[in-house]
Amino acid sequence: MEGIGTERQEGRRPSVETGGSQGAEAAVSLTQAAAEKIRNLLEEDGRTDLKLRVYVTGGGCSGFQYNFAFDEKAEEDDFAFKSGGVSVVVDSRSLPFLTGAQISYEEDLGGARFVVVNPNAASTCSCGSSFSTCSKSEE
Repeated sequence: MEGIGTERQEGRRPSVETGGSQGAEAAVSLTQAAAEKIRNLLEEDGRTDLKLRVYVTGGGCSGFQYNFAFDEKAEEDDFAFKSGGVSVVVDSRSLPFLTGAQISYEEDLGGARFVVVNPNAASTCSCGSSFSTCSKSEE
């Protein structure tokens, strides 16, 4: 998903279309716009069999960073489900940071980007691609 940025906006919950998830609530949901953009990217590459991997790594301005990749298979410890007709996988280490998060896709004068609305994030950097899970007063 090269060339497409991420941004987090607090307090904003776009409409959501979520599928089932191995008997549990989906960790991450995609808005219709995000699912459509992901399906279009997969179709352009002729790889509609790929899954969207959403994961968190250490780094960025705020401590944790959102990452997206296309993957051929789910690993044994992955949480796998469908959202908006897109197969999504989240690894077990990232799951606690992403449970309840929603990913939308926006295009405006500033460019095109995926926006992550994450109820687990206490703060985010100004670019929106990194977050922290506790404020300084909680540390």
